[in-house]
Amino acid sequence: MPHSSPPAPRLIYKICPADLWVQAQEKGVFEGAPVDHADGYIHFSTAEQARETARRHFSGQTGLKLIAVDRHALGPALKWEPSRGGALFPHLYTALPLSAVLWVKELPLGADGAHLFPTEDDFLSDEA
Repeated sequence: MPHSSPPAPRLIYKICPADLWVQAQEKGVFEGAPVDHADGYIHFSTAEQARETARRHFSGQTGLKLIAVDRHALGPALKWEPSRGGALFPHLYTALPLSAVLWVKELPLGADGAHLFPTEDDFLSDEA
């Protein structure tokens, strides 16, 4: 059941293969990855959820982008729904307008095989 009152963070994050992001820039809108198309919405994570999302769904993958999105710019098409362990995750039921994107950064793999996220100042500066 969708929830209309979202948690506090202003920023939500999409982990995206670089080639899909290039296509989005060419089109002016991000229509989602294959998993998003299959599920009927674009999957996002909060800062607290993103590392586990990367570990579970993008383990060992290179060529990824971390896209920070201002949730306030998405309107009612953004729903917070229970997912992993019952936690509420942001799901966007429309294409992502690039105007809502605040920044895009590389998401490289570290020597241990885990993805290297931006510094906390960049990554966690997402108060409501």
